[in-house]
Amino acid sequence: MMTAQDESFLWKVGGRSYRSGALPLLMGILNVTPDSFSDGGEHSSRDKAVAHGLQLAEDGADFIDIGGESTRPGAATVSLTEELRRTIPVVERLAAKTSVPISIDTTKAEVAHQAIRAGALIVNDISGLTFDPDMIAVCADSDVGVCAMHIKGTPQSMQNNPVYDDVVADVTEFLHRRCEALVLAGISADRICLDPGIGFGKTAEHNLQLMRSLRTIRNDLRRPVLVGHSRKRFLSRILGRSVEERLAGTIGVSMGLADNGADMLRIHDVASTRDALIARQSVLEREVGYGSVAEDARCRFE
Repeated sequence: MMTAQDESFLWKVGGRSYRSGALPLLMGILNVTPDSFSDGGEHSSRDKAVAHGLQLAEDGADFIDIGGESTRPGAATVSLTEELRRTIPVVERLAAKTSVPISIDTTKAEVAHQAIRAGALIVNDISGLTFDPDMIAVCADSDVGVCAMHIKGTPQSMQNNPVYDDVVADVTEFLHRRCEALVLAGISADRICLDPGIGFGKTAEHNLQLMRSLRTIRNDLRRPVLVGHSRKRFLSRILGRSVEERLAGTIGVSMGLADNGADMLRIHDVASTRDALIARQSVLEREVGYGSVAEDARCRFE
């Protein structure tokens, strides 16, 4: 959990500001893909996708992250036309129906550009804005929040025996350099959050090292940190569970990440995670009720 020693970092998202609190912000995952590793095909129709997005908002998501291209290990690439077809109508409809900020999960500048026009307030790029040379300019020309992630290789190659000299130092250095590059390109630091990229070119042990060292990473980078661990393969190494049986493991890791200072968690199961975080915080606090924990202890919207 956040402690008195943890610095509170401001994150600006499309004219809104968020500040770190005792409970992490929750970014709900909305995959509009047929082949994502966990929920591929479940929300591939527009009506189902919009309904699920609204349910995520109802469940307490602080952000809704819409992705139209699977980035699971070995996933096939998706054309620009197809990714636009999958995502933009859903962004547009959800932005009109909920005040919860919409995030577009893409590495393509044109998808980000059209999503911003449709109402997205965040660009979440697994490549740290490196795969498409036009992505930085698209983000710099708007006031969106930017999530820049570390990846080693591409989704097609990233799990082919990833090796690091020191995974914590190497990932931290990459994110530091990306943050500097984005600021130099005109994206203010207070619009940037950073993601160590759990499962993106890492072994199970690399993932655990990064999550154990999250507070150090966060304090070194001096920016809010987003972690996406939900239902991922490293949990099978810990628990021996299939992807359909990883809810409890995901929530357990979420509690550990809250203890280690995570500012945001990118998750599939918003309601369950939110309840677990609130219950955990209630045990840690004296004489605190649901309203106090739920409304006051979370990362603050200003």
